Amino acid sequence: MSSEAAAHRFWPPGLPRHLTLPRTNLWFNVEVSAARYPDKPFLLFYDTPLSFADFKQEAEDLAGHLQQVCNVQRGDRVLLDMQNSPQWALAFYAILRADAVVVPVNPMNRSEELRHYVHDSGARVAFVAQDLLAELLPHLRSGEGSLQHVVVATYSDHLKQPTDLPVPAFVSAPRSVPALPGVHGWQAAVQAAHRPGTLHNGPDDLCVMPYTSGTTGHPKGCMHTHATVMSTLVGGVQWFGRTQDTVYLGVLPYFHVTGMAGGLNSPMFSGATVVVLPRWDREAAGRCIERYRVSVWQVISTMMIDFLSQPDVERFDLGSLQGVRGGGAAMPAAIVAKLKALTGLDYVEGYGMSETIAATHINPPHRPKPQCLGIPVFDVDARLVDPATLAPVAPGEVGEIVVHGPQVMQGYWNAPQANESTFIEIDGKRFLRTGDLARIDDEGYWFMVDRLKRMINAAGFKVWPAEVEALMYQHPDIQEACVIGTVDERRGESVKALVVLKPAARGQVSEQQVADWCRQHMAAYKAPKVVAFVDALPKSGTGKVQWRALQDQERADAAAPASTSAQGQGRTSN
Repeated sequence: MSSEAAAHRFWPPGLPRHLTLPRTNLWFNVEVSAARYPDKPFLLFYDTPLSFADFKQEAEDLAGHLQQVCNVQRGDRVLLDMQNSPQWALAFYAILRADAVVVPVNPMNRSEELRHYVHDSGARVAFVAQDLLAELLPHLRSGEGSLQHVVVATYSDHLKQPTDLPVPAFVSAPRSVPALPGVHGWQAAVQAAHRPGTLHNGPDDLCVMPYTSGTTGHPKGCMHTHATVMSTLVGGVQWFGRTQDTVYLGVLPYFHVTGMAGGLNSPMFSGATVVVLPRWDREAAGRCIERYRVSVWQVISTMMIDFLSQPDVERFDLGSLQGVRGGGAAMPAAIVAKLKALTGLDYVEGYGMSETIAATHINPPHRPKPQCLGIPVFDVDARLVDPATLAPVAPGEVGEIVVHGPQVMQGYWNAPQANESTFIEIDGKRFLRTGDLARIDDEGYWFMVDRLKRMINAAGFKVWPAEVEALMYQHPDIQEACVIGTVDERRGESVKALVVLKPAARGQVSEQQVADWCRQHMAAYKAPKVVAFVDALPKSGTGKVQWRALQDQERADAAAPASTSAQGQGRTSN
């Protein structure tokens, strides 16, 4: 029996293999849900509801501001830089209503990192939260950048009801928008009530462009259309049997494709309700599950480990939960067992990429396997090939995952060479090379084995060493740097940098100083947790740093903790 036939034995009962997808702009989902459920809460933010009808109205007001005040044209890219919030969701759909393209960025990014997103995407307009404005201001045209307009959101504007939930200070902070050229206050934009023009974009127009990195030092934009985004949001609703009465806990970041698809776009499509938390808080999560009878919780392993580590976790009433799912990094078996004992639920894992706008593989909810990618979902043709020859591997052997399906991106933005190496043709179909190595068991379930790409998985966040190295080379005292992954009991992996200082800096600069500099100039999850000074880095005959040898040595040292690394212990940054 082929792996495909084996997997079909465990296909979710009652579901077809093929999924007919809507041929509409995502904005149409807002119109439909607002018409069907006008007074029903779409979002709940620290006990303040935002109904579908009010959501639609505010998003339209923002879209009108984008078009009439910021001169956003069809196809323009608009940056979106915020934590999870009603404003994130409103900005996302306002950009689409304005016939533009969303460029979501990690709110942990610092100014130097944002420079690339602004320049590469060609964005002239951005939405930003007021606590992040300082990082973006240098990129306004009045400074040194190409942004012409920045719309500034204040989270507390959507705190309209009293709450006893723990509200972070950055969320409760009062409105503080500076009077600067090109800076627009969110509330003023909404109150002006500009009407947007006719919607033109259809299923094959660009919708969202999340950035991902790779073997080069610069992140690349993944070009997704309304059709590719629609495939994962509708697929998730169908795979898990969600309805308009489902209540989601929205704790995964919306800038990441998993949170965007499963925690925002899917519930908008079905008319469900989302309880939004801007940052992970295990106390708030437990109280929200209990208070709002949350039925779906999409979560990564580090969040679940933290939640279940509470000594009094049993005090929360979790009886409303009907499903717990996630991906990004395998959930430890002990945590899966603890979740099962506490709730009676299995943790259902999946697999996807920014290039596929979330899942291509998900475990069947009625028969999941732990630490498993799942099986290919609706209309996905996934295969394993020899990464060197691209020939199919024999049954049971390890190969690189390649995927063809309705959720695969059009390609990378302004990166023709990357597209040439990323896409291959098999049997007349265009397949995406994932760079991930997997095997398929005798029941058709897929399991990750390793990765070809040089990547670190830190608590579900992908860290690309070449990008970190490129940022580190801006340090005036660094001569060379090599970034590798190191074992981290809580995060799975953390970032380690092996650094060769310039001769004049040796003895003058400490490892901690370099670590502190990194935290000031890059997102916290990218910044090396460990910095170790070395005299030299190993090189190949062509002069390339042999990072793989250093990575292998790090893994060997982790397996033998009593040994001392030849590179030294380094300084840990807290």
